[in-house]
Amino acid sequence: MAKILIVDDEVGIRELLSEILRDEGHDIILAENAAAARAARNAARPDLVLLDIWMPDTDGVSLLKEWSANGQLTMPVVMMSGHGTIDTAVEATRIGAMEFLEKPIALQKLLAAVKRGLARIKPAHAPSPLGLAAFSRSVPLRDLRKRLEQMADKSRIILLRVGPGSLAELCGRSLQRVGTPWLDLSLTTLPIELNVLEGARNGVLYVPELIYLSRPQQKNLVFAMDRLERHAQTLVVATEHRPEELVEHGWEERVLARLFEVSLAPPALAEIRDEIPEIASQILLHYVEAGEVPPRRLSSAALNALRNQPWGGGYGELKAAIKSLALGTLEEEIGMDEVAHLLVKTPTAALGLPLDLPLREAREIFERLYFEHHLQIDGGNMTRLAEKTGLERTHLYRKLKQLGISVGRRNEEGSA
Repeated sequence: MAKILIVDDEVGIRELLSEILRDEGHDIILAENAAAARAARNAARPDLVLLDIWMPDTDGVSLLKEWSANGQLTMPVVMMSGHGTIDTAVEATRIGAMEFLEKPIALQKLLAAVKRGLARIKPAHAPSPLGLAAFSRSVPLRDLRKRLEQMADKSRIILLRVGPGSLAELCGRSLQRVGTPWLDLSLTTLPIELNVLEGARNGVLYVPELIYLSRPQQKNLVFAMDRLERHAQTLVVATEHRPEELVEHGWEERVLARLFEVSLAPPALAEIRDEIPEIASQILLHYVEAGEVPPRRLSSAALNALRNQPWGGGYGELKAAIKSLALGTLEEEIGMDEVAHLLVKTPTAALGLPLDLPLREAREIFERLYFEHHLQIDGGNMTRLAEKTGLERTHLYRKLKQLGISVGRRNEEGSA
């Protein structure tokens, strides 16, 4: 029969529901609070969850939101409460709960709800991209999400002033509602058409770095900016450069004035180092839920090693590292040795980097050595290079061109 997870802080209710459902032939998993429910859900992958609303650590509605945000709401959830209100029931249903049972729960209502839940056809689909809502236990990320949502409530344009270790993509995804489009304006140089914007209605338009946009792409951005209200869209752009630097790269001052009107400086990964273990765990869980990697978990030592990395490439670099670790590890648990093997090695070519040059020149030399090193060890495979560096493909090609590194496109998807 089915695996059913019962989450309730009252032992009497857990035992009663467990006895009834075991008599029906179901396998029962019990959890006394939200922390135990998280662990049980990840370990057992239940077919259905009976979830109490009022619990001592995290309430059931917040846990439901967390599962929905990180792509784990893949099973029917029936909410339970002895003190529920209509507003609470409506909110839980909006988030994704199947239905609401009021305590004391009548036997027939319980069995009927379980039967309906198990009969529900669950279409296979990839979980939504991770947003800040997936990290509900992190105070800095929770506060960052509130600031973003507060800004988005009053402005359709948000500029993220970022630096190395950027969380720009994660911020942008946080403003993307479930099921709505995501349009990266940096991925095409062709003139954007009205039907494209109409297809992205209610969605998020995104630019990961303004300075890399060509003139045609800048025109596309202005075209989209002028129609944000019409298509009910939010524009999220990021840059680590000042307006005067962008003017030197061909941007018009009037456009920059609009873009910089509402801005936020999200923390870099290095500034929230203590949050990296949770971020890494959620990224891995998301990949597992999406079927992109085999079931894996990070050991405590591995999480600590990830926490101590600089992550200059930001969220994209961290995601690429987690995916590489999960695909390259043979055991179910990813240990510290795997992390060290993937991340700690220093490219030997960079050891001779002169330190008496101006920073701009030294950085350019390092970047050239860095990219040439990885191109060499991966045989020119651009897919692997993009994953390792955490750069999107368009930006990667533009970066290599700026550094004078010639790369043929025949190896974009090349084999190992």
